[in-house]
Amino acid sequence: MKLTALEIKQQQFEKSIRGYDPAEVNSYLNLLASEWEHMTGRMRELESQVDKLNDKLKHYERVEEALHETLQTAKNSAEEKLSSARREAKLIVEKAELDAEKIIKEAYEARREIRQNILQLTDKRTEIIRTLRSFLENAGDFVHQFSKDDATLFTLPELPETGLINKKNTEHSKKEVKKDSETTTSTVPGTKKIDDILDEID
Repeated sequence: MKLTALEIKQQQFEKSIRGYDPAEVNSYLNLLASEWEHMTGRMRELESQVDKLNDKLKHYERVEEALHETLQTAKNSAEEKLSSARREAKLIVEKAELDAEKIIKEAYEARREIRQNILQLTDKRTEIIRTLRSFLENAGDFVHQFSKDDATLFTLPELPETGLINKKNTEHSKKEVKKDSETTTSTVPGTKKIDDILDEID
């Protein structure tokens, strides 16, 4: 049963010979009504505060739920980004390994090709040196043989009426042959400077 302060003040009791003093009862009822009214007001204030606190609690619960969802979203996004970064890093490493392997393979191939070119050039150098030596040896033999030939083979016979002139021509021819022989001997490679030329080629 819900009582109000007014109901407490208006409460009536039957009178009896040995009953309570009506004045004291009324005084106590008034005090009780006043206290009840105070308690009722206090209760309404507390209920209002409870309602406000409940509203705040609901607000905080909504905020907490939103934060939880945000954190969960951020966590999922971070995990996804981390997983994507790991996959990308793995792909980069694999690509780098393939590129490195390709570069090493190309380097070995270039090294092998350069080595083959060097060997071919070395063979060509050896062949050129052998050819030059053969040519110079043959040229030296030819010059040596040519210098041994008798100079008289290259003179004309004297005529009776022009003996003096032919003699002069013969001496002149001998000088020319000797000069040509010396010139040929000194200008043809393979004589005294053949070793120096071969050293330069080597």
